[in-house]
Amino acid sequence: MSGTEQVLAPPPRAANWPGWPAGRPFFGSSDWVWALAFVVPYILVLLAFVLVPLGYGLWMGGSPTLYAVLWSDPIYARTLVNTLIFVGLAVNVKMILALLLSGFFMRRRRWIKGLLVVFMLPWVMSAIPAFISFHWMLVSEQGFINSFLRQVVGIEGPLWLSNPRLALGANVVAYIWKWLPFWTLVFLAARMAIPPDIYEAAQVDGAGGLRRFADITLPLIANVFFIATLLSVIWTVGDFTIVFLVSGGGPFHLTEVVATLANRYWFDYGQPDLGVAAAISMLPLLIPIAVVLMRRVQARGVQL
Repeated sequence: MSGTEQVLAPPPRAANWPGWPAGRPFFGSSDWVWALAFVVPYILVLLAFVLVPLGYGLWMGGSPTLYAVLWSDPIYARTLVNTLIFVGLAVNVKMILALLLSGFFMRRRRWIKGLLVVFMLPWVMSAIPAFISFHWMLVSEQGFINSFLRQVVGIEGPLWLSNPRLALGANVVAYIWKWLPFWTLVFLAARMAIPPDIYEAAQVDGAGGLRRFADITLPLIANVFFIATLLSVIWTVGDFTIVFLVSGGGPFHLTEVVATLANRYWFDYGQPDLGVAAAISMLPLLIPIAVVLMRRVQARGVQL
């Protein structure tokens, strides 16, 4: 036997493997029954709780007259501006702080590890009691912050939730306080996945901390940062809990966002189709952001 034939010849054990009987189906009847028993419930759940509500919502908000009514409402125009400010400011500040704090928590010291546990508490807490607490700390002159300023510092604090700018700022602060620990932990995990040999080699070459951050850390976790930003934007646009519980959309609907306005259209004003249309109106904003960030991720050749 030549060398080529020896290479191409199957191993003895492989050559003796029994073939599948001719005419016998790959799946027996009992196999199909078990496969359907596991797959059909998931398909039914997907239809009942995802596809049918999504299709029904698109049908409810499909009339062009609904969007004409939205644009004629002055509250809706102000709500769009508030949504852009709230999402743009809160998400970007949160992501930058999370990226910087993840570097701080990378240090190998016991007290820093203990501080990380305390730092995670806002994210672990239930959202509704936390945001209600924010509301009661800021409401009127008898709130905790104004009482503290008056009794301890000796000054009168502003009416936080009666000023549109302060109320919107309170929403942003509450949002960052709640979600900053989660994204810090995500970036911390991304940093820990970078091999330490890379940092050691850069340090031997004389690269300082800022240089290592710019040349090693940022390029290697850039994809994680962009994906996290995309998810954060999508979740923030659809979240009405923070604004609804902290500022209540006040004063006089001046801090409403699209999610809270859609909720009011549906439940307070009895116009569910208009509420669905308000939610759908954010798609022209979300789709370009998703496309740009995903292209940015695909264009980067350096990743973990």
